Amino acid sequence: MKPPPRPKLEIHKGDNLAVLRGFPAASFDLIYIDPPFNTGRSQRRRALSTVRDEAGDRTGFRGERYRTVELRVRAFRDSFDDYLAFLAPRLEEARRLLTPTGSLFVHLDAREVHYVKVLLDGLFGRECFQNEIVWAYDYGARTKRRWAPKHDTILWYSNDPERYTFHYDAIDRIPYLAPKLVGPEKAARGKTPTDVWWNTIVSPTGAEKTGYPTQKPLAILERIVRVHSSPGDRLLDFFAGSGSFGHAALKAGRECVLVDQSAQAMAVMARRLADGKPRFIGWSPRKTTKLMSGVRKRPIRS
Repeated sequence: MKPPPRPKLEIHKGDNLAVLRGFPAASFDLIYIDPPFNTGRSQRRRALSTVRDEAGDRTGFRGERYRTVELRVRAFRDSFDDYLAFLAPRLEEARRLLTPTGSLFVHLDAREVHYVKVLLDGLFGRECFQNEIVWAYDYGARTKRRWAPKHDTILWYSNDPERYTFHYDAIDRIPYLAPKLVGPEKAARGKTPTDVWWNTIVSPTGAEKTGYPTQKPLAILERIVRVHSSPGDRLLDFFAGSGSFGHAALKAGRECVLVDQSAQAMAVMARRLADGKPRFIGWSPRKTTKLMSGVRKRPIRS
C-alpha cells in the first residue's frame, strides 16, 4: 500500500501584502500570523559557542575556563510609526482569503492587542470573534517595578460566526491541578485546556531552537492546526519567520503556504523544513548558504 502523498509546502519571499493580493479569494482554511509586536526595539537572537581558554569568561566542568565566541546575530527592527495602518490592509486580505468555514489567528502582545481587536471587530464583525487565547509562560527576568509580563494573546476570528472548524476530540489533554478532587478515572484522562494555555517558550538550548528571533513553540501551533483544520486543508502564515507554523502543518498532513520578506527567515526555513521538499518562489536556497549555518535540519514526523 502506497503511503499518502506528502503535503505541499510553498514558501514565498517578498512583501506579504503584494503576495497576498496574488492569491484567489477563499483559498485558505486556516490562517495564523505572528506579526511584529511593535516593541520599538530590535529583536535579536545571538548564537554562541565556547572554547577552552584559561583567561576565559566562563567556568565549566571541573573548574576549567572557557571563552564565549559569538557565531552570528539574527535581528530585525520591530518598530512601526503607524502599526494599525501597516496591519489593516494585510488583515483585509486575510479575510478575503479565508474559506467560508475558515479561521484567522492573530498572535500579539499587550502593546497592540487591544487596538488590533477593535480593528478585527470592524473587519469581521464582533459576532465572528470566538476567543482571546492567553499563552502564559514562566521564563526570563522579572521586573521589580510592576507585574512581570509573561503572556502573549492570540485572537481567534471565524469567517462565519456559526460555521467553523473546531475538532474537539483533537484537543490534547493536560493534567488536573488537583487530581484527587476529580477521582482516578478523570485524573488519568486529563482535562481539555481553557483559553489560558500554559507552555514554556522555546528553550534557548533545546533541539527545537532555530536561533530565529521571536520563534514560537511548536506545541502551541500544533494545537491550533489540529483543532482548527482538517487533513488536506490549505493553511497560510504570511509572517512566517522561522517556519514553525509550516512545520506544525506538515506534521498534521496539511498543505501550507508561508510568506516572509527576510532572507534570514528563508535560510532558516530552507534548512528546517527541508524534509517537506518546499517550493520556493522569489528565492533560491543556493543563494545564501552561509545564512543556514547552525540551523538544524529537522525531520517532520506526523
